[in-house]
Amino acid sequence: MSTEKSTEEISLEPRKIYLKDVSFESPASPDVFTRGQVKPAMDLQLMLHHKKLDDNFHEVVLQITATSKLEEEVLFLVEVHQAGVFEIQCEDAAKLLMVKEIACANMLLPFARETIADLVAKGGFPQLLINPVNFEVLYQQSRQKEKQASKTPASDSIN
Repeated sequence: MSTEKSTEEISLEPRKIYLKDVSFESPASPDVFTRGQVKPAMDLQLMLHHKKLDDNFHEVVLQITATSKLEEEVLFLVEVHQAGVFEIQCEDAAKLLMVKEIACANMLLPFARETIADLVAKGGFPQLLINPVNFEVLYQQSRQKEKQASKTPASDSIN
């Protein structure tokens, strides 16, 4: 009897990195530029979408939305969908999901950060520098939420 453990090799190759969608809005301009120094609040939302294309090809899309507000007034809103086509050789579905949500997302982030910084600066605002993101922690949190949701029994309610 063999005690050799079989470890599956995972292969990941980016085939194309591209900008799938982009939007910049500055509804408060030009008035915002005459107000002097303001300290707006920044809301940053991050989402990840992926789908299988052909054979071992997958599209992964990192969507980042940044909204700058002064009280309830939107100063600017920028949304970037940074995408990539990746060739991934992996038979294990759980490992494949990890590759897409961690490794692929890490490859897309620098492109999205650069696009956002450029758009915000071209819109007349101070350059927005997005901090690095730990996609491994986000992946683990997402799996933990899924586990908790599956453990919560559905309750019957009568109204």
